[in-house]
Amino acid sequence: MFHIALFEPEIPANTGNIIRLSANTGMQLHLIKPLGFDLDDKKLRRAGLDYHEWATVKLHESLADFLASVDTKRLFALTTKGKKVYSDVKFQDGDVFLFGCETRGLPKETLEMIGENCLYLPMQPESRSLNLSNTVAIMLYEAWRQIDFV
Repeated sequence: MFHIALFEPEIPANTGNIIRLSANTGMQLHLIKPLGFDLDDKKLRRAGLDYHEWATVKLHESLADFLASVDTKRLFALTTKGKKVYSDVKFQDGDVFLFGCETRGLPKETLEMIGENCLYLPMQPESRSLNLSNTVAIMLYEAWRQIDFV
């Protein structure tokens, strides 16, 4: 099982889509506060449809709380500032994927802490970023494929 961690997510529909993705793949989802929405938000519920009951979602008060509660010896950050293409990494069961909020990404200090495990998805040079839920899906399915969809 992989861990998906969303740092201060802001858009309820993105998080709802990721809840649905987590439910359908059996992966653990972590939400790191503060959230830009209420967990009862209608848009969050609509995007997640009725998958909330099948997803395992843990709420964390801060990034420090998250890091203290999860085995992060293989922690990867997905960022447009990454130096390594996501598909160049051999992923392992238990890996943790950290994604920044939609408008600000991850803090500079966090990226520095993660270092060479900052990954990126290729895009056209003039592009700013991909949608958060799309990025999570691409990353998760590549990692899961590498371990034969166990």
